[in-house]
Amino acid sequence: MPRLSYIDWMRGLACLLMFQAHCYDSWLRPELHQTYLYRLSQIAATLPAPLFIFLAGVSFALVTEKLREKGLHRGVIAKQTMLRGAEIFGLGLLFRVQEYVLGYKWVPWTDLVRVDVLNILGLSMVLMGVFCWLTAGGQVVVARRRSIVWSIAVAVLIGLLTPPLWTTWRPKFLPWPLESYTNGVHVFNEPQHWLFPIFPWAAFAFAGLAAGFLLFSRFAQEQEARFFAMVAGLGVATIAFSILFDRLPVQLYAVYDYWHASPEFLLLRCGVLLLVTSFAYAWCRWGLALKGFSPAIQFGKTSLLVYWVHIEFVYGRLSILPKHKCGIGLATLGLCAIFLGMLALSLWRTRRKKRTVKALEPGNRPVAEAAT
Repeated sequence: MPRLSYIDWMRGLACLLMFQAHCYDSWLRPELHQTYLYRLSQIAATLPAPLFIFLAGVSFALVTEKLREKGLHRGVIAKQTMLRGAEIFGLGLLFRVQEYVLGYKWVPWTDLVRVDVLNILGLSMVLMGVFCWLTAGGQVVVARRRSIVWSIAVAVLIGLLTPPLWTTWRPKFLPWPLESYTNGVHVFNEPQHWLFPIFPWAAFAFAGLAAGFLLFSRFAQEQEARFFAMVAGLGVATIAFSILFDRLPVQLYAVYDYWHASPEFLLLRCGVLLLVTSFAYAWCRWGLALKGFSPAIQFGKTSLLVYWVHIEFVYGRLSILPKHKCGIGLATLGLCAIFLGMLALSLWRTRRKKRTVKALEPGNRPVAEAAT
């Protein structure tokens, strides 16, 4: 199995679940939103965002660890990784500008500063860059262990602080765009669960950061299959603890909302992410993922591009079907068209990138260029 192909597969899975959720949400007639298909679609839609953010943490750890092993100074590593995070954050702002320009007739100006997935991805990467700089002192192995412990601690702290920051400790003294990055209040009177503020969403990034550093542990390197079996077991235990904590008679918070802001729900979703990670590993090692062409792995290689483009063809002015006017059959055909179109775009991007890299190799440059 090509190393870490399961990470691309997981990103691709997130893309596929995102496609179906967006397509049915945008195109189905309002009365069809009460059907079993739509409800199932929306349940599946709860997975892509945590997956993307969790995998951002995993990838961040992989990049950081490789740079550490090369002997780069922690300041250099922090600069590189934080700049990448700032780039993603900037792309998130640019994406909102694009949405506003293309949909100016119905998009309010306040959407320009709405906290979305790309925003929290970029901001989480900047925060992880600072965190890894703080924990990177000493030998690589020692720094890795320290990073694992403190990543988990930060994720737990974010989860514990989320309920009060959404209710009794709301930072109302901040301008609403800044408060929105804390609790997703946006322009409303209370935080919105469909937005992506630091609390609780950055917790998924730090959970992924711990998981990514664990992949470099000696046990994970030498006994990979057993390691992922233990990850699956931990996922089951985490879900069980979430249910147990929810049923305890002790109430820690003045306002408790299990399904949106509670640490227990965060714990549940982390357990699901661990199970998905274990399944992805098994599917890529023993299943059919690598037996031929895998659309999921292909999408995983270009997830940012297909995320960016498909939005315009589903929700934007370039929507390929009339919004909120389609039946299930027509919306499903549209979903198939989006799938094929984004797959073609992904393949084109991958092949173009390979040609670009090959052309930049010294032996493949034109003689005149190489001589300059």
